[in-house]
Amino acid sequence: MSIGTAPRLYAKSLVARFVSNPIARLLVALHVSANAITLAGFAVAAVGAYFVAEGDLLIGGIVMLAGAALDLLDGAVARLTGTANRFGAFLDSVVDRLGEAVVLFGLLAFYVRDGHTLGAYLAVGALVMSIMVSYSRARAEGLGVEGDVGVMGRPERVVVLGAGLIVGFPLYALGLILVVAGITLAQRTVHVWRSTRELPEA
Repeated sequence: MSIGTAPRLYAKSLVARFVSNPIARLLVALHVSANAITLAGFAVAAVGAYFVAEGDLLIGGIVMLAGAALDLLDGAVARLTGTANRFGAFLDSVVDRLGEAVVLFGLLAFYVRDGHTLGAYLAVGALVMSIMVSYSRARAEGLGVEGDVGVMGRPERVVVLGAGLIVGFPLYALGLILVVAGITLAQRTVHVWRSTRELPEA
C-alpha cells in the first residue's frame, strides 16, 4: 500500500462508521439528496471565505470546516439511497475543489487588502499546489493508476487550513500546505512513473 494511503483509509473508515453514516441515515429519512448536500457544502465554504476575506478568521475557519464536514455526508447518502452515479462523483469532486479554492481566495483577498505581501504569496502558492495535487490524482487515475497517494490530500489540507484559521496562525498553515503539498505532488509523480515505466504507451 502506498505512503499515506493506509492511515487515511483507516481514518475514513472510523469517521464513516461513527459519524457520517449515522447522520446520513437521518438525512435520508428527511429526503435530502446527495447532490443537494454537495452544493450546500460549497455554499457554506463560500460563506466561510467571505468571513476570512473580512478578517474574521476564527468564524471563517469554523464555517469552512462545517462546509467540509458536509463532504462526509453526500457520498454516504448516495450509497444508502442507491443513487450513486458518475455525475454525482464528478460534481462532488469539482465542488469540493471549488470550496477549497474559494477559501484560499478569501485569504488572498484579506492579505492583499491588508498589504501583507508574504501572506498573498503564500495564499497563491498554496492554491496552486492544491490544484496541482488534485490534478495529479485525476490525471493518474485517467491513466489507470492509483492517484490518491502521498502525505497530504484534500482532507489533510482542509484540516490544516481550518486549524490555522481557528488558532490565528494562517500563515503557518499556508506555508505547511505549500511545502507538504509540494512533497505530495513529488510522491505522486514518482508513483505514476514507477507504475507506468514498464507499460506500453496507449
